[in-house]
Amino acid sequence: MQPDDFAPGTVWLVGAGPGDPDLLTMKAVRLISRADIVFYDALVSKRVRALIREGTKGVNVGKRSGRHSKDQSAINAMLVGAVRAGKRVVRLKGGDPMVFGRATEEISAIEAAGFRVCVCPGITAASAAAASAGLSLTLRGVARDVRFVTAHSRRGAALDLDWASLARGGSTLAFYMGRDVAGHIARRLIEAGMSGATPVLVTCNASLPDEQRLATRLDLLDLATRALAGSAPTLILVGPAMALAERARSGAMAAEAD
Repeated sequence: MQPDDFAPGTVWLVGAGPGDPDLLTMKAVRLISRADIVFYDALVSKRVRALIREGTKGVNVGKRSGRHSKDQSAINAMLVGAVRAGKRVVRLKGGDPMVFGRATEEISAIEAAGFRVCVCPGITAASAAAASAGLSLTLRGVARDVRFVTAHSRRGAALDLDWASLARGGSTLAFYMGRDVAGHIARRLIEAGMSGATPVLVTCNASLPDEQRLATRLDLLDLATRALAGSAPTLILVGPAMALAERARSGAMAAEAD
């Protein structure tokens, strides 16, 4: 990018990360500080929104699972209208814009209108949850890869996933927006052949001061999620690498007892 990569009439899709402003990239902070208008999702934390400079217009466009305040076409139109007016526009998205952020739809709308749009990546929730728990999403000989899975579907539609592939093992499964369908996830994975004893880590509000974590197992996932999650943004990590979460918790409890 050129030194002035945020000229008037430009849109940046910026990753707000999981909520802790210290996890923002330096570029994200710079772009937010230079914006004339910031369109932000409901999942963008107050601490991150506090970085929007005085005098910059902030617009809440919702976009939280089950509680969208604006539909995608309306958001696209707002972005195009702002950039057409010559504004420096930041579209601030929770986590990483390119992971379940519907970024392609917004990029396409802006480019179709003839304007420049760029992307600043952010830390996604799975990385934040694993880091907070001191776990690796991959583990030599245990978890060869990570699979990011959205557990959100169109209202009334069944969760259409390749359950047999997901249940095959050898991966860490990261289910985003899975709080309301945790029981369904567990049931379908077990039906597809995954052991009910498979370790699971449920994390709410990853990276924030009120973060909560619970190490459990697949056949107890529904109960664990209902006990922990409430209405908080929830990430579910499933796989053998998560067994270390229980060991880490046991070790911490033993240390406190000493």
